[in-house]
Amino acid sequence: MRASTTGFCRVLTKVGKEETDQRLKATLVLEDGTVFKGVGFGAEKVVVGEVVFTTGMVGYHESLTDPSYRGQILCFTYPLIGNYGVPSYSLLDEYGLPRFFESWRIQALGIIIHELCLKPSHWRAEKTLNQWLAEEGVPGIYGVDTRMLTKKLRVKGVMMGALAVSRDEVPLDVLLESISKTPNYGEVNFVAEVSPKEDKVYGSSDEVVVLIDCGVKLSIIRSLLNRGFRVVSVPYNTSYEHVMSYNPLGVVISNGPGDPKQCMDTVNTVRKLFDADVPMLGICLGNQILALALGGDTYKLKYGHRGQNKPCINLETNRCYVTSQNHGYAVNAESLKGTGLRVWWLNADDKTVEGIKHEEKPCMAVQFHPEATPGPLDCTFIFDQFAQMVRGYA
Repeated sequence: MRASTTGFCRVLTKVGKEETDQRLKATLVLEDGTVFKGVGFGAEKVVVGEVVFTTGMVGYHESLTDPSYRGQILCFTYPLIGNYGVPSYSLLDEYGLPRFFESWRIQALGIIIHELCLKPSHWRAEKTLNQWLAEEGVPGIYGVDTRMLTKKLRVKGVMMGALAVSRDEVPLDVLLESISKTPNYGEVNFVAEVSPKEDKVYGSSDEVVVLIDCGVKLSIIRSLLNRGFRVVSVPYNTSYEHVMSYNPLGVVISNGPGDPKQCMDTVNTVRKLFDADVPMLGICLGNQILALALGGDTYKLKYGHRGQNKPCINLETNRCYVTSQNHGYAVNAESLKGTGLRVWWLNADDKTVEGIKHEEKPCMAVQFHPEATPGPLDCTFIFDQFAQMVRGYA
């Protein structure tokens, strides 16, 4: 099966000092044999990963630098990408964190878009999306019918794929063979790739929160600093004893890529923290890890939740909030029976678990991203609730 829609794409051959090479060919092949032909941009490279989609209309520089996209080829459903360019990493906030990125590099393996803008318009733009990807060694394909691709992934589920960008076409049998030789997404511990190798301290407050960093978005660190905490980031496989050596008021378990069952060291540490009555907040992957630590179970979603317009219901207030999300796994609600955990938030669309809270101990978690970036700021109060919880428990 072949899908080719390069005719829909406007190719700009020269914009200012940038030249785009129309000779770059691009091919996306899915594991089921579906082929998408397009125009290549960014780096000349072949990558293999899980093909997923996001419905967000803005925030491509934040999405691409989100460590939760490690090991994935990201399709943007919004048709025009790159129209406001890419700002500089050197634009820092008061904490020394880049203001417009969620890490210090692109984390996605490659990107898939319908139309590429090579002449962005924004006063902070320092380069185009094409230039940024080329600098960081990330391939991209445009001129693709992203609507068709998204519908396929919704029906069949996310799947492995190979993206090739080069001057000469890469044979399809070579790409299919590369897919067959690559481990499935859920079989790889991507958290080990994005988690820090040593501790790092942010801020100077006397009130310490330890962050178990499974590939944290920088906006989560910023959200904790904004609430007066000193944040100590530790590797995902840090021991209980090392966490407690900082005498923290509380612990945050961060977002991150992949199957939470690849993070059993983290699960074991969280179980010991729970037994010691340490207040905890889990975010995204942290929500799943907390559930596993207390005896619950997780499973892989058909195509995940990735975007900035995901409605979630707070079951305590029955109010619905629009949230930012990026996950492919979820907590099994039935598995929470007997764990002391109850469902706190529910996805309004598919009724999957979007948050859990313990009935007696100071432990809570959300599957969505309360820090947003990109996305709505409706749920930043989760950090306020965490701050109140740890300070009230101290």
